[in-house]
Amino acid sequence: MSKSIFYHAGCPVCVSAEHDIVNLIGESAVEVVHIGEDRARIPEAEQAGVKSVPALLTPNGNVLHINFGASMADVKG
Repeated sequence: MSKSIFYHAGCPVCVSAEHDIVNLIGESAVEVVHIGEDRARIPEAEQAGVKSVPALLTPNGNVLHINFGASMADVKG
């Protein structure tokens, strides 16, 4: 994986974190995944170790949980 992946669910905390991440590392270095809209990506995020969103999956596989917007259980409904 050459890009980071930023997972979020669209809440205000997530959207604010998305803007900060994109500004920090650059739009070309991060894929933004709104798992509230693209629910098929939830298993991928969970398999990577995402426990809550917003979260950033780094290219080397580390998950950085940023603030706390929603747990994955909340996202899955």
